Amino acid sequence: MEVPYFFHETAAAGQQVNLDDNNSRHALQVLRMQPGNLLQLTNGLGILWSGTISAAGKKSCMVNIEKEEKLPRGVFRKSAIGISPLKNTGRFEWFLEKATELGIAEIFPLLCHRTVREKFRHDRMRQICISAMLQSRQVWLPLLHEPQPYAGFVGSESAHAYHHRWIAHCEGYEKHLLTSVLQPGMHDSLLLIGPEGDFTPEEIFAATNAGYVAVSLGQTRLRTETAGVVGAALLCLG
Repeated sequence: MEVPYFFHETAAAGQQVNLDDNNSRHALQVLRMQPGNLLQLTNGLGILWSGTISAAGKKSCMVNIEKEEKLPRGVFRKSAIGISPLKNTGRFEWFLEKATELGIAEIFPLLCHRTVREKFRHDRMRQICISAMLQSRQVWLPLLHEPQPYAGFVGSESAHAYHHRWIAHCEGYEKHLLTSVLQPGMHDSLLLIGPEGDFTPEEIFAATNAGYVAVSLGQTRLRTETAGVVGAALLCLG
């Protein structure tokens, strides 16, 4: 049986920490854990702590931290998706969950010309990423940014920190199949995915003029969230 896995932002070997209300409730009421049981914690920044429950109350769970490990990000260290938020928030949350499971390192929500703006609940979105990280037993949480204008992002330092930059679109302009240009080990990559209705021609030209390579994800037209997951899989697992 796998050791239960939880999120905790600050801890250290030799310390005693108190899990928050949600994690305490899950450990004690859902998993029926008791003092002496083993568990693991991560802060989403590559740290894995191992410890045992030292005390359990109705709504509190104390843990003695006995071991600390620093785990490298590995091949996922520089794979990023820039993607338009969606009017259907549930679909965007599904993308966040799957991209996190695949091991994407950074997610940039981009406000494009055709983006239908809805309230972006960053705390909720981050919690979805945390849950997906724990479910897939990873120790690196994707860096989820606040939404930002597409025009300002394309040429920004954040974007140009990535050596390989791609923009996926459905227009008839010349483009390459992403699977044909990705090389093994090419993880220093940023892929842009447009909104429902795709990028405008002006947005595509702005990206290609800034050094992005225009790509296609296949022969069929994909929904934004599907394209995001396909792109994340190709960048992380290719």
